[in-house]
Amino acid sequence: MTGLEQLALDAGRELEGAPALEILRWAADTFGERFCVTASMADAVVAHLASRVRPGVDVVFLDTGYHFPETIGTRDAVEAVMDVRVLTLTPRLSVAEQDAAHGPRLYERDPDLCCRMRKVEPLAEGLAGYDAWATGLRRDESPTRAGTPVVGWDARRGKVKVSPIARWTEADVDAYVAEHGVLVNPLLTDGYTSVGCAPCTRRTLAGEDARAGRWSGTGKTECGLHG
Repeated sequence: MTGLEQLALDAGRELEGAPALEILRWAADTFGERFCVTASMADAVVAHLASRVRPGVDVVFLDTGYHFPETIGTRDAVEAVMDVRVLTLTPRLSVAEQDAAHGPRLYERDPDLCCRMRKVEPLAEGLAGYDAWATGLRRDESPTRAGTPVVGWDARRGKVKVSPIARWTEADVDAYVAEHGVLVNPLLTDGYTSVGCAPCTRRTLAGEDARAGRWSGTGKTECGLHG
């Protein structure tokens, strides 16, 4: 076990009951410029929290080429009004180049490969200069996320993974957004409870979990960024 991995596991135990700001303050103090936030731009809650403890923090966004216009608009608004530095990552292949190489609508035929090329690989490259990254994962989002630690070890990338709002509920998120006027993707008020790439995201139905609208009907529940 590396020293960094031990640090992550120890912090996960020690900070399990800590407020989100305290978890992020630990990460910012521990890793400094080698810490960043990743954001899907469904909302800017974690970016806002991180900016309170580290103004100017790097916020990494994956532009897959398939995003809703509302998602790109949210990214632009976050960059304009928040004290953060938005870094946009793009895949090696444009959508047109991917279509030429693999055929059109790869997301329908092989969504895992599409996600790997347009999300997983660009993020791996984008995180190369960081030792730790923060996500907006919450335990209540889906069964696959129920065990998310507030600080854990990302063995695949060899980095510390911080999930400061892992213990939050949707009500906690809504309350924070309302109190601080945090930017939220307009799609979240239009029937979407989780926002990903437009071809692979639908509105959710009453009683479905928050991520049921992602890759609906395929059996796929995660893009690969989080396992």
